[in-house]
Amino acid sequence: MRITARELFDQLEQRLGLRWVAGQRGEVRVLESVDHLARRPALAGYLNTIHANKVQIVGSEELDYLDTLAPDKRRQFLMRIVSDTPLALVVTKDREAPADLRDAADGTDTPLWVSSHRGHELLTYFQYHLARALAPRVTLHGVFMEVHSIGVLITGDSGLGKSELALELISRGHRLVADDAPEFTRIAPDMLDGSCPEMLQDLLEVRGIGMLNIRQMYGDTAVKRNKYLRLIVQLQRQEPGQGEDALERLYGAIGTQRLLDVDIPRITLPVAAGRNLAVLAEAAVRAHLLKSKGFDAAQAFIDRQAHQMRNLRP
Repeated sequence: MRITARELFDQLEQRLGLRWVAGQRGEVRVLESVDHLARRPALAGYLNTIHANKVQIVGSEELDYLDTLAPDKRRQFLMRIVSDTPLALVVTKDREAPADLRDAADGTDTPLWVSSHRGHELLTYFQYHLARALAPRVTLHGVFMEVHSIGVLITGDSGLGKSELALELISRGHRLVADDAPEFTRIAPDMLDGSCPEMLQDLLEVRGIGMLNIRQMYGDTAVKRNKYLRLIVQLQRQEPGQGEDALERLYGAIGTQRLLDVDIPRITLPVAAGRNLAVLAEAAVRAHLLKSKGFDAAQAFIDRQAHQMRNLRP
């Protein structure tokens, strides 16, 4: 993943009260995804000339320090800052950017911004925004929904009824996040955040009906902008005569699927005539929630059976 200085400025201009005061030709500077959590430099931080941050925040203390330097030392310091090619320099609290700093920015095409916010606020927003923008992501085929308050991805081959199942779940009070091509971003070592591409926002395609706008049909509460992925429900066609082994009958067809180095619990639901997939999907989610709280119905049954057998011994 990558982001340019212009894209970052446009995304945060209003939220952070940014003004572009120098180095406009540096708008094409690019920051690409790196393993920034394990090494320096940081994505954003206060002015640092040893391990230069990608976005250098110039606060009141940094500006006061510059004023203490002799002209030659000050010139060398400023050239060292811009020679590290940061994505941008940001002056805090609407302080006037010094003329020599603006000249250095213009001379090296280094974006120089001024913000109305304080340094710690800028640090928080830049770190969060850049971490998400550069995080690993993947697009999957399926329908992503919020079911019983958790993010559930419904997957399976084409024609198995994923969209019909999603529509039934929506009519039962659950919420749509994305249909067909949900995007998942790893925002933490063990957490994936799913969202919908802007082109597909609020839309669900159902064969025989066409494209449906879920927000317009069911209201704002029927859709959700994003959700953490907690469970995958995979639909699988059940062939005639296909049986199940004993363990699968007891525990269910459960497993995991690895996405972006994160293991996501997965349950497989056989699709056959007469099966109410909406009820089964809700039950699968409820069972998963119980397991996450420490209750496993299959294990409880095994323990109950073992207890009964001990009582029957002479």
